[in-house]
Amino acid sequence: MDFQPTQEQDDLRAGLRALLARRFGREELRAAVDRAEAGGGAAGGGAGGGGAAAAGQGSVDRGLWRELGAAGFFALRLPEADGGVGLGLAEAVLVFEEAGRALLPGPLVATHLAAGRVEGAADGTAVVTAFDLGDRPAGAGAGAGVGAAPGVLVTHLAEADAVLGTGAAPPPALLPAALPVPSADPLTPLHRVPPPDHGLRPDARLRDEGALLTAALQLGSALRTVELAVRYAGEREQFGRPIGAFQAVQHLCSGMLVRAEVARTAVYAAAVGADAADRAGSAGAAGFGPAVAAEIAGAKLLADRAAAANARDCLQVHGGMGFTWEADVHLHLKRAWVRAEQWRTAAAAEEVLAAELLADAREPEREGGCA
Repeated sequence: MDFQPTQEQDDLRAGLRALLARRFGREELRAAVDRAEAGGGAAGGGAGGGGAAAAGQGSVDRGLWRELGAAGFFALRLPEADGGVGLGLAEAVLVFEEAGRALLPGPLVATHLAAGRVEGAADGTAVVTAFDLGDRPAGAGAGAGVGAAPGVLVTHLAEADAVLGTGAAPPPALLPAALPVPSADPLTPLHRVPPPDHGLRPDARLRDEGALLTAALQLGSALRTVELAVRYAGEREQFGRPIGAFQAVQHLCSGMLVRAEVARTAVYAAAVGADAADRAGSAGAAGFGPAVAAEIAGAKLLADRAAAANARDCLQVHGGMGFTWEADVHLHLKRAWVRAEQWRTAAAAEEVLAAELLADAREPEREGGCA
């Protein structure tokens, strides 16, 4: 099996990177953050809060969303017969990695998964969110404090046109009962809504796919912070030479690279394994099977840790400059914290891995018993 990207995959990645560089570079990122802060931040949008989303200046750029749709970002895995591109998860993780590198905001994963299920999702004319913060009990999700009201957290609810899930209520029906919740990331507004019926949550396969695509976003952020740290270490001088010449800084940067590359290997391998299970017909609404689910859980776990740890080390390399609002490093750290709670948390991923390890350990016993 050849794990090297094909020329077509490289071209796909390069095309999206060029699109994002043109439409969502650093200036656009900072402008979006400034709009969110001016509108009350991620805690104040929507639900009558007078925030950026309510004022029509949310974190989702509808024009860019439609451009992503026209480029095939959301319909990438939709069959060609249904108007999609007809590719697999191996290609999807590459484009999501680029989106994570650019810190592109919005419910990218949910809208991608909604292609072919929700009208307008495939071409980017609809923004779709999901009940993707549901690994924790009611009232214990990201941002829930002591005494928090029961419910689940939903991202970008005030900006969404639909919520992924069979029969899920549209956002306007959920907003009256939704409570804005402070979010660590200024570009990821959160609302707490009453717990949905179990049938409204994404099924096991969607959760697996969502976890893998979120891991790819985290991977892109982890790789980007490596670039930021290495560049700054080469530019910033102390004692007459670049700080990158000092061994302590070199160790930080090399550790960041190792974490990112290990996560990259896990994410790519899980995507290839999921595509193989799909082609073999062993994947369905119940998921990709225990082995592939464990690979996806491991990829999410490694990517979450790489994104957060690399952002922290990047802050360290930048020194006092890294903690300023003008630097972009803190945005990577805050987004990593939020994404770590989406689709599959660390605790949930560890449970999946433990179950698979236990099953593998018991396999020889079953074989011995049959003998």
